[in-house]
Amino acid sequence: MTTRGDTTFPAHLVRPDLRDFAGYSSARTSAPTGIPDRIWLNANESGVASPADSGGGSRRYPDPQPAALVEAFADLWATTPDRVVVGRGSDEAIELLVRSLCRAGGDGVVVTSPTFGMYAVSARLHGVPVTDVPQTDDGLRWRVDTAAVARAAREHGARLVFVASPGNPTGSVVPLREIAALAEELADQAVVVVDEAYGEFAQQRSAITLLEEHPTLVVLRTLSKAHALAGARVGIALAHPDLVAVLRRVQAPYPLPAPVTELALRALSEDVLHATAQHVGEVLRLRDQVGRWLRDLDDVRTVYASEANFFLVRCDDPDALLHTLGAAGIVVRDMRHLPGLHDALRITIGTGPEMAALREALTASSSPTTSTDISTDTSTEESPA
Repeated sequence: MTTRGDTTFPAHLVRPDLRDFAGYSSARTSAPTGIPDRIWLNANESGVASPADSGGGSRRYPDPQPAALVEAFADLWATTPDRVVVGRGSDEAIELLVRSLCRAGGDGVVVTSPTFGMYAVSARLHGVPVTDVPQTDDGLRWRVDTAAVARAAREHGARLVFVASPGNPTGSVVPLREIAALAEELADQAVVVVDEAYGEFAQQRSAITLLEEHPTLVVLRTLSKAHALAGARVGIALAHPDLVAVLRRVQAPYPLPAPVTELALRALSEDVLHATAQHVGEVLRLRDQVGRWLRDLDDVRTVYASEANFFLVRCDDPDALLHTLGAAGIVVRDMRHLPGLHDALRITIGTGPEMAALREALTASSSPTTSTDISTDTSTEESPA
């Protein structure tokens, strides 16, 4: 354990063969000369725009870490640009962390099932062993036993610990005090990664507020969920500047296409952020309503408390429920492939009309005339967020 108050990142946590690795120096990372660039002949790009891109915006390679976007994320999370890595969704950030910190055949990864599958997938693709510390189910929510996670990390020599908060598919959060204690306990051995892909929907403040005090803590965020840009694939890792520098060196060149960067910058503008906040508020309102009537359905046994934009639901007959919804053209996520969830489905909170259609499909056989109290205001379908 490091001394409390030590804000340096322990270099020994980086893979030994990557500690002095300079990475690939792309045409966009050339040292500035101080003279304005007029003619670019260093990247073998086309000298003219494509007829499909009349403005020529995609003729040049993009910046590896677009300064304006990095600064916009830093401003959003009240941190500094040297703590931000942007990339192709949270998936890339997960892969970069495994690649940078874990040696094949050792330096294990700890996960807490049921959880997002890409943590284990990335580890196994790199030949890194995975240790699972299952969460506990108290019938209302799922809980991560952070003390057990710390013990498992010590026992198995883990270099990375992944904790999703809110969790997917559980919807549960891990208290910040427990995250801080876990990071402190493992500070000499492992990096603790808090995946906050659904953080905008949670009441708890972000673990980003712990970064200054805990240099071995990493927080992942995304524009895919609350910001409604899943197709753009923009993810962010926030971490100690020394670790950020390592992640940037091992990242493939040009992770974000220029049009994606432009879209992300618009999403982080003041007016769009305001619209996104309104959209999140509407999702939370619908989540409360949907949770109440889901719990009243005869075929639904458990609806777990959620601080995300979905519910994890246990059913008496998942196949029948999936058939009913499929006949209505409604798709939900079958979670029965995950350990301990042999009877579970995950249902996303959509728009008011979509939730009304979901309720109608689920209640039609037993009470076909049941009315819905969910708003059908179609304005929620066209949110600019």
